[in-house]
Amino acid sequence: MSKKLKSPINNIQQLMAITSEECGELTQVCMKIMRKYDSVEGIEKDKKYRTKLIEEAGDVLCMLELLAEHDIVDWQELYDRADVKRSKLKTWSTLINDEN
Repeated sequence: MSKKLKSPINNIQQLMAITSEECGELTQVCMKIMRKYDSVEGIEKDKKYRTKLIEEAGDVLCMLELLAEHDIVDWQELYDRADVKRSKLKTWSTLINDEN
């Protein structure tokens, strides 16, 4: 039987706090990987950091799902915004080439 946590903050506050925390944890892992490796091959070989990256990215994905479940965001809004960002990245980074 699961024990229900009694929180002093409401659901919106919990969603915002936990989402922020998870984004911060993903940021930390990304920065550690960036300091240690300069290629995808390095990350693929280092099971520890690759596993940690998957864990933290998955946690952020979970929080995005919860934001949608609580009607704070809509998946279509997120996809639309992702398209805007992708378009900007075509201009301002080398991550996306014209064929993509």
